[in-house]
Amino acid sequence: MTRPIRVLVVGTGNMGLSHARAYVRVEGFELVGLCSRGIDGRPEIAAEFPGVPTFGDYATALASLRPDAVCIATWPDTHAAYAEMAFAAGAHVFVEKPIAETVAEAERIAALAQAAGRALVVGYILRVHPSWTRFVEIGRTLGKPLVMRMNLNQQSAGANWAVHRQLMNSLSPIVDCGVHYVDVMCQVTGAKPVRVHAIGARLTDEIRDGMYNYGHLHVAFDDGSVGWYEAGWGPMMSEVAFFVKDMVGPKGAVSIVAFDQGEATEAGAAATASADIDAHTKTSAIRLHHAALGPDGRFLKADEILRMDDEPGHQELCDREQMLFRDAIGLGADTSRHVREAIDSLRIVLAADESVRTGEVVRL
Repeated sequence: MTRPIRVLVVGTGNMGLSHARAYVRVEGFELVGLCSRGIDGRPEIAAEFPGVPTFGDYATALASLRPDAVCIATWPDTHAAYAEMAFAAGAHVFVEKPIAETVAEAERIAALAQAAGRALVVGYILRVHPSWTRFVEIGRTLGKPLVMRMNLNQQSAGANWAVHRQLMNSLSPIVDCGVHYVDVMCQVTGAKPVRVHAIGARLTDEIRDGMYNYGHLHVAFDDGSVGWYEAGWGPMMSEVAFFVKDMVGPKGAVSIVAFDQGEATEAGAAATASADIDAHTKTSAIRLHHAALGPDGRFLKADEILRMDDEPGHQELCDREQMLFRDAIGLGADTSRHVREAIDSLRIVLAADESVRTGEVVRL
């Protein structure tokens, strides 16, 4: 019988705990440790993962456990350094997006993985989502050029706003989740991005100097396709039109539809519809519009509504990500293309961040 892959999870926020649960649920893994600052003061973690050792220091956890693999789900500014430490300890690495804060750091981590002969998988959850996979497949049938429109605006308060403020110590909103949606654009077009322009606004003094909590990027591809992505975080953000995920081509359009979006929430509520990250991955349906007209100038075919009622939830998607990680380790699956594409999407959103700060178009 094959020995299970012994995994240390570092970072016990929402994503870290979801991945830890996946290592318990998915065959082939053994969760051997959990690490985060202040973890000893969180009895709920010991209750959920009885008998799993906990650590407040990452280096100590690595040296003590000598794990086969490390899952990095910490704040973005630690991703590159923690991945480097894991490879130095001989471990495989699953790292939440973004892989690093700069393209140079990301490329260095990719090179370290290759030199160490270890698997590196980046947490691009939409790539294991069947509805988003279908969305990409349909988008590729719409002809060229494509217009791609996506956003991730979150009206956050309470604990959600605290998380967003902490994230903005490292990255702006258009960088943090922008990698997901820019990655989708790159998958659909299969084209080379050539220039990026972005604007941003600082709507609060509760974030560090030089940071902005609203941004809007535009990217142009060498096949004539264009895309925009918008992201804003904070208690001031609107609950109207926070969910836009669609693509338009010469042959029609495809859109992800969330039928329950925009419902009114209680004034002052800590959790709002747009703050729920599941609201941005959930697809109640995919709407496919056909552009073809008949001799009478009317549409030849009505829009199709593809229901997605049985789609996986957030935890199931995390399980799927870890199945991919397991196969990369156990079967020696080549993840070099996956890593290269993760770096490509990071390059685009970091160019957008540069554009916000300089006011200039960035040519790639």
